[in-house]
Order: sequence, then structure tokens, then C-alpha cells
Amino acid sequence: MTALSPHLRQATPVVAARGEGVHLFDQDGRRYLDFTAGIGVTSTGHCHPKVVAAAQEQVGTLIHGQYTTVMHEPLRRLVDKLGEVLPTGLDSLFFTNSGSEAVEAALRLARQATGRPNIVVCHGGFHGRTVAAASMTTSGTRFRSGFSPLMSGVVVTPFPSAHRYGWDEETATRFALKELDYTLQTISSPADTAAIIVEPVLGEGGYVPANRAFMEGLRERADRHGFLLIADEVQTGVGRTGRFWGHDHFGVAPDILVTAKGLASGFPLSGIAASEELMTKAWPGSQGGTYGANAVACAAACATLDVVRDEKLVENAEAMGKRLRQGLEAVADRTPGIGDVRGLGLMLATEFVTEDGSPDPETAARVQRAAVEQGLLLLLCGAWNQVVRMIPALVIDETAVDEGLQAWATAVEAGASGAAGR
Repeated sequence: MTALSPHLRQATPVVAARGEGVHLFDQDGRRYLDFTAGIGVTSTGHCHPKVVAAAQEQVGTLIHGQYTTVMHEPLRRLVDKLGEVLPTGLDSLFFTNSGSEAVEAALRLARQATGRPNIVVCHGGFHGRTVAAASMTTSGTRFRSGFSPLMSGVVVTPFPSAHRYGWDEETATRFALKELDYTLQTISSPADTAAIIVEPVLGEGGYVPANRAFMEGLRERADRHGFLLIADEVQTGVGRTGRFWGHDHFGVAPDILVTAKGLASGFPLSGIAASEELMTKAWPGSQGGTYGANAVACAAACATLDVVRDEKLVENAEAMGKRLRQGLEAVADRTPGIGDVRGLGLMLATEFVTEDGSPDPETAARVQRAAVEQGLLLLLCGAWNQVVRMIPALVIDETAVDEGLQAWATAVEAGASGAAGR
């Protein structure tokens, strides 16, 4: 008998038979509110009719037109559509399949363009599971342990995680930037530093947003020292945070932007964007891949971008995110074991702590399991898996938000009572 690897354990016991909008249905027809969205992938909801129609039409015409062999029309359209939403000046694109691949493409471009070896990463960041991407990941040892040696040339600097440090945001930001300066003075000389990569909101690291002062500080140092600023928008992009790109909250544009997840509503597609001047500094043969820019994925991405625009999903993410956050904060106000509620748009999290403020992964896990019983699917994150995150599809409406909050309140009460009984 063959089976999946025993380490591929599902976060919930649900066997999904079909999906529609913000809902999944199991084999018995039970409906679940999906506040995981395939880890932020199904941006337009499950099986949005326009995305389905675009993919079906493309499957009947051309499934795989290998893009370093031939050009195909869905790729042409996608380049044009992304040009409408990318930051000014990021006018050159390279596509691949996964977030990890896109991160590595950004790393490769940064090193080749600058001729410098080192990459600075923020503590708590997640950038993928391949060797290079895992070497750049510091959100948890589970992503980087057991297959050393890791890639060299990675230097870690603090992220302004105010709750973790027990400081206000201004103090945490001042500390993070001072430590970055110290890092550039003691570990990675600016002359050796190709880039710094940052998630506008830490993902696996606990859904911790950056802030304007921190991002402005990164931009200023990159400009002063001549290295590049890379925004890992794999999870924060395509409207997730209530802006089209997560970095839009901070008024700071990157030199390289990495995108994936919500770009194609569930079809594997990722990419990087940079200026044409920068992209031309990539070495010949350094960009390619068999399945990158698959024709069906590109068609789905075009439809996704149309839906995001036409249905005003970025604006909806902002409005529904505010409603959801208010409800989460109301639950937190009456729950002593909740240490923090944070996030941007529809990328929100609740952190559970013990009486002394330490991470409480046991309660977080109980709450997540109790939520499933209430018909609400959620995921954990954070270094200790002490954070429960909510990332529903951008099509969510007030009714679904309120239903989710009711289920959440019940689940928190059940999970917290278990903590009190320990």
C-alpha cells in the first residue's frame, strides 16, 4: 500500500469535496467557513466563475506553451495587466511556479546585479522551503533544520516585533534599525551586501506588520549603501492587506517585488518584478524553467486580476478586515489568555499567551480544533505555533465575517476553558 508521507499532516480533519466562495464542503456535504484560503491562495474565493471559465477555455486551447520556447497570449495579457498594478518603474517580469522559486530568482538577480554575495533577512521572516529559501527563513527551526549545511551569505537582522520584545512600536523600530546598522558595521559590510529582503507583514513568523518608519529606514539604507530592497509579497500581495501590495501601506517601493499565492486563485504561478535596467543585469541563462508561466495559470491570473479590479476586492479586504479585527479585539478584551490581535486587511492573527506572557501553543491548538467543530477552518503560525491566523478570501462579506466571529468566540471560550483546567 502506498500513502502520503506521514509528515504531511492536515491542519484539520476535513476531506474537501468542493469549494464555493469562502466555503468548503466535505464529502458529507457539511459546509465550512474557510478562513485559510489555501494559505492565502484562493484570493477570489473557491472556484470563482470567471476564473473557472478562463481556465476551462484555456485548457481546451493550449495547456502548456513553454515560455522560453514559444510565446503565448495569456502570458502577454498577464504582463500587461500586472503593468497596471505594479509600482512605477517595476516594468520587467520573470515568472515561475512557487514562492520559493520566485524568492530564489530575486536572490539570484540581486547577487548578479550587484556583484555582492550577502543577503540580509529579517528575523521571523519566511521565504520558502527550498535550500536557499529555507536558509533565508527564520520564522521557525522546523523549516531549516536537518539538512545542513545551509546556503552561506545569509545575515539576520531584527524585525520590529513590538509584542515579542514587550516594547511600543517606536522603540522596537528604533532598535531594529540600529541593529541593522550594527550588522552592516560588524557582520556584512555594505560592500558585501547585495540586498535586504522583507515581508511587509511577517507570515509564518506570526502576522506581524512592518511600519512606515521601519520600511523608510530600510529604503534609506539601501539607497545609501547601494544594495537592493526586496519585498516578499508572496502572501501580502494582490489585495490581501487592504492595499494591492503590502508595501503600499508604507509609501516605500522596493527594487524587486516577489509575488505568488493569490495571483492566480489557486493555480501555481509566481514571479518577480524589477526595472528593466535591473533585470538586464541578470546573467544569461539564469532565468527559466519548464513550467513557469503555464498558459492555464496565466489565464487564471488574468481573470483573477480582472475580478479583483471589477469587484473592488482590495477595498473589500480593507472594509471586511476592519470588521473582522473589531470582532477579534472584542473577543480578546474578555479573554485574559489573548496577548495580541494584529495584522492588516484580511491578514489577521490572535496570539495566545500564558499568565506570565509566554507563548501558549497548547491553547492556540485547542482553539483551532474547537473552531473546526464550529465549522470554521483556521491555521496556526508563530515560532511556537502560538498564533491563530485568519486569511479568508477577499470576496468575503459581512454575513460571513459575522458568522466566523461567532464561531471564533465559541471556539476561544472552549479552548480557554481547557487552559484554565490545566
